[in-house]
Amino acid sequence: MTLLSSTSAFAVTEISWWHAMTGANNEVVNQLSDEFNKSQSEYKIVPVFKGTYPETLNAGIAAFRAKQPPAIMQVFDAGTGTMMGAEGAIKPVAEILSMGGQAFDKSQYLPGIVSYYSKPDGTMLSFPYNSSSPILYYNKDIFQKAGLDVDNPPKTWGEVWDAAKKIKSSGAAPCGFTSTWLTWIHTENFAAWNNVSYGTNENGIGGTDVELKINAPAFVKHFQELADLAKDGTFKYGGRTSEAKQIFLAGECGIFTESSGGLGDIVKSGMNYGTGQLPYEADAAGAPQNTIPGGASLWVFAGLPDEQYKGVAAFFNFLSQTPIQARLHQVSGYLPVTLAAYEETKKSGFYDKNPAREIPIKQMMGKAPTENSKGVRLVNLPSTCRRSATSRTKSSKRCSRDSRPPSRRSITLSRAATRRSRKPSATDSRARERDPLPPLWPAGHLPLKRGDRLASSRSPIVSAANTALPQEPLISLHF
Repeated sequence: MTLLSSTSAFAVTEISWWHAMTGANNEVVNQLSDEFNKSQSEYKIVPVFKGTYPETLNAGIAAFRAKQPPAIMQVFDAGTGTMMGAEGAIKPVAEILSMGGQAFDKSQYLPGIVSYYSKPDGTMLSFPYNSSSPILYYNKDIFQKAGLDVDNPPKTWGEVWDAAKKIKSSGAAPCGFTSTWLTWIHTENFAAWNNVSYGTNENGIGGTDVELKINAPAFVKHFQELADLAKDGTFKYGGRTSEAKQIFLAGECGIFTESSGGLGDIVKSGMNYGTGQLPYEADAAGAPQNTIPGGASLWVFAGLPDEQYKGVAAFFNFLSQTPIQARLHQVSGYLPVTLAAYEETKKSGFYDKNPAREIPIKQMMGKAPTENSKGVRLVNLPSTCRRSATSRTKSSKRCSRDSRPPSRRSITLSRAATRRSRKPSATDSRARERDPLPPLWPAGHLPLKRGDRLASSRSPIVSAANTALPQEPLISLHF
């Protein structure tokens, strides 16, 4: 069994925590677990690394079906809608805190974060552990070699492109710009920061019948510019998730957009770096608006013994302590979850010495969110199969109907343009009650759920994206 709850009055209750943290952030996970374990004698947190964010989510789904789930599972922001839709599989963190004798007061948390992980009625479903916001990093040594102002990072995407071209043409570095998490930074946060729609129904927050709007001119222009820069290597594609971080750390590219939570590894590398706010489109009305949370939160599975939940409540209470939150924020680059930790960090003079560390907080809290910038909440956001041009047969088999429930269908992007989801049948509802979690999916998928509608495979956004990201073309999407 993954979890051990002893009947002995003197034994320790073990609580398994599955996570996806690597590098410096993995060290923080182990340190926090050790500190909590030493602070009391009733419970023991056992951190277990389960791979990437998608791999951790898939592992948790498989463990739940095998009736051996961990108590705590870290789920990235893209999986929030999936977990919210799996009510029978999870236990709201607000209930767990109450079981542990802790009164849940959402006013103590940063509003933009707690609302993202809460139901419309305000009930918080998961504990926001490592919330982040995308920011810009740049290599000051490369900037100096290219003749750029090392104290004035580019603020708009146009300025980023100009600086990237100068870095490339001057020979200061082989490439000018790279980025991690392209869908999160260059579609979801691009939409929010520029106050343009990502999808209808407030990007899925207002309802599940969502039509994606990524064919709008702003997205097409942005990806076409990336495609043009990719032709001569000014922009270098690193991968779907955090792979491009290694390109930046190796000094291959001078400018880099990444989660604020990636700061730890950059500091650890010893690079002479600078930071700036996420770039925005100069001609976007009202931009910059506000960014939306990234990172991950901690979800708790249902059906566990009460003693497990009391231990989880004690651990979450430990994580909420102001000194812990302030240190986690200052060391990792992730946002402080509580307002008290933010105020404590300000009073300590930390931001006076490290003004860049406040950038992600100001980005998220600077303006009241609009219907375009509250966040993205699609039920199966991380769960869409794609077929690569280099391995169509293999990927197509991996996404075939045989590997899925009969209610799921495989159709191409062009058909998805006009097809709407059918109404759930009684059979679907009964199956959902028996198994509230979605099917297992290969990792690294694009954001689409059954019923979402995109433009055809001949659309400008897909054409531009295929040029900018030649290694992983968007040939066909299945749902």
